[in-house]
Amino acid sequence: MKIRRSILMTFLLLGSSALQAPAQETAQAFVGARILPIASAPIDNGVLVVHRGKITHVGDASTSVPRDATRHDVSGKVLMPGLVDTHSHVGGPWAADGSEPIQPDCRVLDAINVRDAGLQKAQAGGITTANIMPGSGHLMSGQTLYLKLRDAESIEDLLIHTEGGRIAGGMKMANGTNSQRKAPFPGTRGKSAALVRASFVAAQDYRRKVEAAKDDASKLPDRDLGMEALLEVLDGERVVHHHTHRHDDIRTVLRLQEEFGFRLVLQHVSEAWKIADVIAAAKVPCSIILLDSPGGKLEAVDLAWKTGGVLEKAGVVTAFHTDDPVNDSRLFLRSAGFAVRAGMSRQAALRGVTLAAAEMLDLQDRIGSLEKGKDADFVILDGDPLSTFTMIEQTWVDGDKVFDRSDPQDRLWAVGGYGASRPQAFTWCCHDESQGGELQ
Repeated sequence: MKIRRSILMTFLLLGSSALQAPAQETAQAFVGARILPIASAPIDNGVLVVHRGKITHVGDASTSVPRDATRHDVSGKVLMPGLVDTHSHVGGPWAADGSEPIQPDCRVLDAINVRDAGLQKAQAGGITTANIMPGSGHLMSGQTLYLKLRDAESIEDLLIHTEGGRIAGGMKMANGTNSQRKAPFPGTRGKSAALVRASFVAAQDYRRKVEAAKDDASKLPDRDLGMEALLEVLDGERVVHHHTHRHDDIRTVLRLQEEFGFRLVLQHVSEAWKIADVIAAAKVPCSIILLDSPGGKLEAVDLAWKTGGVLEKAGVVTAFHTDDPVNDSRLFLRSAGFAVRAGMSRQAALRGVTLAAAEMLDLQDRIGSLEKGKDADFVILDGDPLSTFTMIEQTWVDGDKVFDRSDPQDRLWAVGGYGASRPQAFTWCCHDESQGGELQ
């Protein structure tokens, strides 16, 4: 339920926020839509039943619907899993600072503004789960966070936890020109790789000291939060999400991965189409970004729409991401459309914004497809997901509706216009709650 606030103080929050509602006690049935389960064949005139935040039934028109279920007639619509963005910066997170190039102890958990307009826009784009990253100006800029884009007032309400209880997230790394600066940052590609290698060797040494101490506290090394995070990477508990563009930089990342054995998702990979066979042989997945107006850096000059199709043919698991604000989260489905236009199959492209992306976040058992027992994350569209004419009408997370295009405020998030990106106000001289919170 979205709640409007007016706090008459300078620099305080303005806008619509939302509290996470408890999971529904009554089942809800969505009937009549063309359902795209992703993990199985499309279903015409399908039925989706959700209860208490989970999918309980998905099938054709003969599917049993609980007698007391609330029915939603979505005839003529398309219903598919909630979209998964494997690389986003919504919420304005900053982690590492300029003091050193490798800072694995920094967490975007401590830096995300959950009331930022970007989260509402992502919902409007059908995104229900996102990997929120710090920036790429460091070789290692900190711990990422996998979030459910619920309506909430605190970051804790958006968190996903692993089966072991750890907050779900990866580690952001980068190479190429982004991390090349004045000392103490590296000035060359060779030095960049050397610093990363030295950090992982230091973490291995830290582990040996901890193991040698056994249960003797007097022999334990001083606690090092950065080393602990690096060991999570080396132990495979925390996936490395690595910003990289050029073919030689991609090879450097693969070389480091082979040496230290960490789990890896290649992010961006503008020149992946040049070495698709190398990436396939390494069995490393790629999350790609596709732009309709490339530019900005020479490293990305060879970015091509054909990358998705080339990687698919090579056997590389491929997903898409927004890198929001590079790509607007509201237009995420365009990336899949671009890829299909350039040779990728529809099935792989739709999987790339859902199930393949979920796999890269280790969340494939919970999200990414419409299957019994999975989280009730889904979107309702008025047409083909790959058509530029199609509108997302509703977005649901854990069985709660978080976006409804028919709602005036939600429609503002979806289409832009005055007030759509103004989560904070610096003056209250012209604010009028009775006029929908708009400046007069």
